[in-house]
Amino acid sequence: MKKRKNKRWIFLLCLGLVWSLVGCQGKAEPSTKEDKLQLVTSFYPIYIATLNVIKDVPNVELVNMTEPITGCLHDYSLTTKDMKLLEKADAFIINGADMEAFMDKVTTQLQNLTIIEASKGIPLIEEGEEVNPHVWVSISKAIMQVNHIAEGLKELDPLHSALYEANAKAYTEKLEALKQEMHSTLDKIDQKEIVTFHEAFPYFAEEFGLDIIGVVEREPGSQPSVKELADTVEQIKAYGIKALFAEPQYPTKAAETIAKETGAQVYVLDPAVTGPMMEDAYLEIMRNNLAVLKEALE
Repeated sequence: MKKRKNKRWIFLLCLGLVWSLVGCQGKAEPSTKEDKLQLVTSFYPIYIATLNVIKDVPNVELVNMTEPITGCLHDYSLTTKDMKLLEKADAFIINGADMEAFMDKVTTQLQNLTIIEASKGIPLIEEGEEVNPHVWVSISKAIMQVNHIAEGLKELDPLHSALYEANAKAYTEKLEALKQEMHSTLDKIDQKEIVTFHEAFPYFAEEFGLDIIGVVEREPGSQPSVKELADTVEQIKAYGIKALFAEPQYPTKAAETIAKETGAQVYVLDPAVTGPMMEDAYLEIMRNNLAVLKEALE
């Protein structure tokens, strides 16, 4: 009788241990780490805009696909490294307006990747059969881009919608103040005709009432022909242009050649396609552009 009782207790004890083990296996450990939202931007100005929109938003990781020295994405080809980066991304934030000529490859191979196009719906300047993609160089249009990025992120990550909206508001207020500061100076300048290095500044010129009467290089890196140089020299002399605007991202040889022929001085105007990877970088670049224009045109 005693042996039977002992066997019963041993059986119950074993059964309890079994249930205990089953319970432990069936109970998941609580997760203490949220998955990070992986965002990728196509190039520098879109990175800076997005950096401001995601400020202090938890569990968001932002990576810029191209090197900061890349500049505009004219003729840029995607690398294997780029595609691997995009494969892991939750969203790819681009300028649009045909700046990223490689997008067909992205949308074909990564059909589930969310694309946020900063320039969507923004009126574009047409140049022959193409459009000018340098939208961000206009502060007004940069503001529109920031708001488009914020809307895209709010839809992608509704949990932090209020933060994205507040950040966009704070940054666009800074941009609006800068725009007014630039207008207060540039609106008073009589010399409105300028010659620029390449087709990066039409939106900027449109915003501040400047007239681009000549372009040194229509395509960056392509030397102007003898006729193009002669035409530019003739225009500079006809309008009495005293300043040529080169860009920090490209050699100034062609601009210096024209300067020697005309007596004009070469200044550097920055289209904000390279620079420090910090929130206020675009603001600082534009303030410096204002100082350069004031010195060159007054």
